[in-house]
Amino acid sequence: MKIGFVGLGNVGGKLAGSLLRNGFDLTVLDLDEALVAKFAALGAKPGTDPLTLMQDCDAVITCLPSPAASALVVEAMLPAVTADKIWMEMSTTDAGEVKRLSDLVKAQGGSAMECPVSGGCHRADTGNISIFAGCDRATFERMLPTLTTLGRRVLHTGDIGTASVLKVMTNYLATANLLTCCEALVTMKAAGMDLNTTYEAMKISSGTSFVHETESQVILNGSRDISFTMDLVKKDIGLFQKIADQAGVPLEISPLMVEIFNDGIARFGERELSPNIIRRLEEATGLSITAPGFPTEMTDDEPEEQGYEVIPTGLAAPLATLLAAQGKAQSAAE
Repeated sequence: MKIGFVGLGNVGGKLAGSLLRNGFDLTVLDLDEALVAKFAALGAKPGTDPLTLMQDCDAVITCLPSPAASALVVEAMLPAVTADKIWMEMSTTDAGEVKRLSDLVKAQGGSAMECPVSGGCHRADTGNISIFAGCDRATFERMLPTLTTLGRRVLHTGDIGTASVLKVMTNYLATANLLTCCEALVTMKAAGMDLNTTYEAMKISSGTSFVHETESQVILNGSRDISFTMDLVKKDIGLFQKIADQAGVPLEISPLMVEIFNDGIARFGERELSPNIIRRLEEATGLSITAPGFPTEMTDDEPEEQGYEVIPTGLAAPLATLLAAQGKAQSAAE
């Protein structure tokens, strides 16, 4: 299968790297020509434009920073969409917009899938990230070999739109974790606690989280480099707040989080690394929240493994059920 990949940024570049590393026929496209040249040197084909990319490939993946960016690419490649073509949206985006764009693709006879990722850039780099896939079951099964190369755990969430809703929810939770970790670390420093000991106490306790075990490390190192910026956090938690507003849920914590990041962007800039939201508290207290022995950036120390479909707790596995039925039919025939 020939894959086109649009968007070679912090996440997209690592996902495209997994395809290239595993022998996929890959063509890449990005506004940054240096990123395209880097992939071309590694064996990828350089793309020229979205329309040609869709013409030349079986599936085109977009991994872009905003719904508007995805719309520009998808609308440009629509004339080349035919019945055997697939558009795969790996950006974190608005569910309504991904539905709109998928309808345009389907109107041309093609197939569409949303498949945002979760788990951090360091896990995207090793193919061990998690993927939410929203699409019909037939498209999911057709693209499952590609998805299980891009990620380790792949969850079929339902129809188009469901994956984007769930992805935004998980980013909301991650942001809430980040803010509480920041408050915990600053408060413990102010209370005279050793920060190395504080980190371990949090890690081995009921208060631990994936965010603590990753982002707290780069906070304490001082680099704050988690390859994610404040403007992206603002986009994601804003999308979550939009879902709650549309559903009539009167959230209390979410609006405060939006306010905190608006303030962080006003102070430090929209492209500031997201863990540096802790600087608001560092400046308020005059404390420096750093400690020795922590890495400047996160790396995934787990070996790359073939991915697999995750079956939701309490639900039967569609493929397992089908295979069991086929096995019984074969036994009966014998």
